[in-house]
Amino acid sequence: MDFYKYPLTKLFEIPQIVTIHYFEYSRDFIFDGESHDFWEFLCVDKGEVTVTADHRTHRLKKGNIIFHKPGQFHSVATNGVIAPNLVVVSFVCHSPAISFFEDKILPLGEAERNLLATILAEAKDAFLTPLDNPYTRQLSGNPGQRPGSEQIIQLSLEHFLISLYRKSCQPASDARLSKSVKLKQDDETFQHIIAYMESRLTGTLTLEQICRDNLIGVSQLQNLFRSKCGCGIIEYFSRMKIIRAKELIREKNMNFTQIADFLGYNSIHYFSRQFKKITGMTPSEYALSIQAFSK
Repeated sequence: MDFYKYPLTKLFEIPQIVTIHYFEYSRDFIFDGESHDFWEFLCVDKGEVTVTADHRTHRLKKGNIIFHKPGQFHSVATNGVIAPNLVVVSFVCHSPAISFFEDKILPLGEAERNLLATILAEAKDAFLTPLDNPYTRQLSGNPGQRPGSEQIIQLSLEHFLISLYRKSCQPASDARLSKSVKLKQDDETFQHIIAYMESRLTGTLTLEQICRDNLIGVSQLQNLFRSKCGCGIIEYFSRMKIIRAKELIREKNMNFTQIADFLGYNSIHYFSRQFKKITGMTPSEYALSIQAFSK
């Protein structure tokens, strides 16, 4: 008896990517709008924005995603107060199931956020085009990319859509049962410690202090952050400080010395060194790059 070769079906098939962006906008950025013949989604990673789609206005906050179908005119504006971070991906998809996402605004869970992080990380390797240029119209492939980078982007994006689709279709009870108790506990601990550090960005923290205040062992804490973030907790806290510093620079209410003092740095020189170590730019260079894209 011959073996039967089972044909696999695809719920979503994405043959082409148009753009992949990660934006850190100033608090007063306005994109006048566009329409095009492919799909696009916008996800708020931090802050909030106002999105207009076909004359309907929506306010999106952290963790929200909105989809724009082909031909739909859409624009985005910041609120003049908060400098937001946004993920924007546009792509070609003709699968019948993609119609599910027409005019949808959905919340993202941890699984979807992790898939977006994978897409962004692979895009930095797969393409030479900067991810923060809002006027990009064509991606430029990187000849030196790691093997499979583009395919990982495609698979992760298809997985991302499937995850959102499944979550919207399955009963809430099934979704809850699908998570293990251990993973849930780790996630809760991680989020608790992130909130703890966010409330202390204007000061300094030691590993021992974090463990003492949160009743957690040093090894458990370090293993948790290395599995979630790929780095130790003190390095992650430094990154959080610089993310906050970038927001303050974009909000334009303080100069660099004031920002360094506000975030608990001993000197402007140490602040500048750490800023460049983490971002690859000095604070002045970062401010100029934001101004260039806001014009």
